[in-house]
Amino acid sequence: MDRRHNPYAPGAGLQPPELAGRDNLLQDVATDMDRLLDRRPTKGTMLLGLRGVGKTVVLNRLHHMADEKGIHTAKIEAPEGGTLPQLLAQELRRILYGLDLRTAAGGRLRKAVSILRNFVHAFKVKIGDIEFGMEPAPGQADTGNLEQDLPDLIQAVAEAAKERDSAIGLFIDEVQYLSQHEMAALIVACHEMAQQNLPFLFIGAGLPQLAALAGNAKSYAERLFTYPQMGPLELNAARDALVHPAQNQGVLFEDNAVEKILRVTECYPYLLQEWGFQVWNAAAGTPIRQNDVERTTPKIIAHLDANFFRVRFDRLTALQQKYLRAMAQLGPGPYKTGEIAATLGVTAAAVATVRQQLIDKGMIWSQRYGETAFTVPMFDAFMRRQIPVFERHKPKRRKLRRK
Repeated sequence: MDRRHNPYAPGAGLQPPELAGRDNLLQDVATDMDRLLDRRPTKGTMLLGLRGVGKTVVLNRLHHMADEKGIHTAKIEAPEGGTLPQLLAQELRRILYGLDLRTAAGGRLRKAVSILRNFVHAFKVKIGDIEFGMEPAPGQADTGNLEQDLPDLIQAVAEAAKERDSAIGLFIDEVQYLSQHEMAALIVACHEMAQQNLPFLFIGAGLPQLAALAGNAKSYAERLFTYPQMGPLELNAARDALVHPAQNQGVLFEDNAVEKILRVTECYPYLLQEWGFQVWNAAAGTPIRQNDVERTTPKIIAHLDANFFRVRFDRLTALQQKYLRAMAQLGPGPYKTGEIAATLGVTAAAVATVRQQLIDKGMIWSQRYGETAFTVPMFDAFMRRQIPVFERHKPKRRKLRRK
């Protein structure tokens, strides 16, 4: 069929033609935004889920909703390596200039600009010129201690927004990549804003281990945020996400074709978009038949292997790849850490560092103590295709130096 009319949108964070199955979540956070604008206490939100469940899509939709409600927003993606001061300073500067466009600069706004200048200097952040004719305000956001300075800065920006009868929304994707001290500083800032009932709302998204990381950074984080779990879509929602976009273009699916796609994708939103996109392009016309799905599926899997899966695989060392292959040897998971090590032929202690490296890279996560699972759907099958023959690990013996 004509690719120009293909309605599906596979990709990282791309808005699908129908955001099915997330209505309750969107409505809950929309209510929080309304409470924020009414100056009522509101918890922040951490969206949790595996790769491919649509966390970034939902985060982007919520960001758009906040903009439509008149909330001044900052949105960043936390990179591996930690540059939170640099990213936030740029966004908060943009918010402050946006607030100034509404009316002449007030006292709170001038103070916020001064504190931002202090912050930029303390953390050696590269940022555009900060004007308004302000001198640095001594004693605020100028210590170089992020856990102390970030709350000062966000408080100043939130107070400036309050002076304008507005509100601030901070959106961060891939929150699990923040360093522990960055995570702690962010949580302290959110806690301070909540205690002072300032017009500030935090919404983040990350892999399932994020809840534990937040709790480890600050024990009260579990009471500061809600942690909605995003998983595969329920069957009816998955069917809607697949069928409705085609129907809107006058194209139908045979029931057997729909059932085949739901089974092979396990109802993960990203995979539904990928199968819908590729099958549309391969089908001769309407209705799309089961045969269209069956002959296209091997090509889709090869495409995912070369892109979605391979990008992650290539970031790993040989030993990290072998660890994941041992997991795949045991099936889809989750797995007991000791069983993975036994499959490799080593003790759990011998590969504890490798396991932690894989957690830090966002490849695996631990739901419970001593348990491990992939963060990427279907990665076990990919590992078996990528490394067809599993071999146990043989640690290299260190050569003894002769005296």
